Amino acid sequence: MSSPTIPGHPDSSGLGQDPPGTGAGALRGTRVLDLSRVLAGPFAGQMLADHGAAVVKVESPAGDQTRTWGPPFLPDGGSAYFEGLNRSKSNICLDLKNEQARVVLLKLIAESDVVIENFRHGTMDAWGLGYESVLAERFPRLVYCRVSGFGSTGPMAELPGYDAVLQAFGGLMSVNGEPQRDALRVGVPIVDIVAANQAFSGILLALHEVSASGRGQLVDVSLLDAVVSLLHPHSATWLASGVTPVRMGAAHPVIAPYQLFATSNGPLFIAATDNRQFARVAEVLGRPELSADPRFAANSDRVANLKALQEEMGRLLADRDRDELARALLAAGIPASPLNDVGAALQSEQVRAREMVVRSGDYTGIGVPIKLGVSGSLAPRPPAGIGAHTEEVLGGAGYTGDEISRLRGAGAFGKADVR
Repeated sequence: MSSPTIPGHPDSSGLGQDPPGTGAGALRGTRVLDLSRVLAGPFAGQMLADHGAAVVKVESPAGDQTRTWGPPFLPDGGSAYFEGLNRSKSNICLDLKNEQARVVLLKLIAESDVVIENFRHGTMDAWGLGYESVLAERFPRLVYCRVSGFGSTGPMAELPGYDAVLQAFGGLMSVNGEPQRDALRVGVPIVDIVAANQAFSGILLALHEVSASGRGQLVDVSLLDAVVSLLHPHSATWLASGVTPVRMGAAHPVIAPYQLFATSNGPLFIAATDNRQFARVAEVLGRPELSADPRFAANSDRVANLKALQEEMGRLLADRDRDELARALLAAGIPASPLNDVGAALQSEQVRAREMVVRSGDYTGIGVPIKLGVSGSLAPRPPAGIGAHTEEVLGGAGYTGDEISRLRGAGAFGKADVR
């Protein structure tokens, strides 16, 4: 069977044909079928695409839910949320409730190195495409990444889960927010994002195993495991002492000072992680004797007397200019920063120097955080519309025009597709 052509992909005619060091991406030649929706799975697929993998996103006729999440919406009607997670992928439309569509899917799986899915527990089995029951034996080199809310095992395996639900269930929300006030959801979908990075890492580990032994495997990633892995140092504290951590606002549970302070023109974050750094903070603030105060001499003293430390530093900082003070602290070797909003951060000279805002044609998005000196990463392509490459991908997989027409007539691409 011929390999499917990936429209717009630099390695669309064969596997691994780009010579090393061309900036074509370390994953060139790797073929990924992305069946996932919403955030963690699609983001993992996008990271693979950034590094050269040929990723085909499979959507239902209704589309990924995030296509409707907004505002804001872009001039072409696309959701900014969706756009941030699905670049550089080809897109085909399959109505997987349709038997003919599932036959097509199986054929595409046969041509893939990696499959990513985050369907409800048991969905792939119900379709006759379960990894353990069918795919593992039929395609022994396949890397199959399953992303779920609570994992593939345990009494909650069949339950759905979203980021904020797992922040609550997994304990993260309990330590986020101000003391004596309600717990807060972390302001970004941090559990989904970490799960995406764990899926990305797990897929790479599994691909390494394929290259070493020829054996594919299941990569089982859950939002629950992701959130529990995020709980340090609170988890370590509880395991060692049994003491339940409490919310501390912007302060740190075991380091002081390590928090926001008010200045004359906005909040400033100061991070002094040892006694030497605190002595330098005291010098910059014009109170060098503060570091010799028995209440603040050692980090453990400062943590024990955090309220008194906050009051002392608050008085010293209240009338200072935060930008001048940040520069003075940084010059003294103390990590410090004004509290930037998202726009200020994305427009900062350093963010731009690191190419963390990228533009390619009409597409603008966040850059690739993993910089590889030899392999590089690919210039992003805008996310495609639902089914934009169905005919090209299926044609590359060996389907003739007549066969594609018959599939369309049979509803494999959805009832609305009557072309």
